[in-house]
Amino acid sequence: MIGVYSGMPASGIQNVNWRKSRRSNPSGNCVELAELGGGTIAVRDSRQRSGPALIYSRTEIAVLINRARIGCLDRPSGGGTR
Repeated sequence: MIGVYSGMPASGIQNVNWRKSRRSNPSGNCVELAELGGGTIAVRDSRQRSGPALIYSRTEIAVLINRARIGCLDRPSGGGTR
């Protein structure tokens, strides 16, 4: 998609289908994803739909999902951040 860059307002990304997880709830902190073509995916905050969109490759999204799935992104039991 021409002219799309990471950090641009999500409202500027036209003609895409934004989707969020079926497991999300109305009061949760959710993200929405849109396939852009050319192997890229846009991610935005579902509560700030015109806020910035981050653009990732399919590989980057797959790595993120896999690391979350296996617990690599969990907070330590002490409550700190990694």
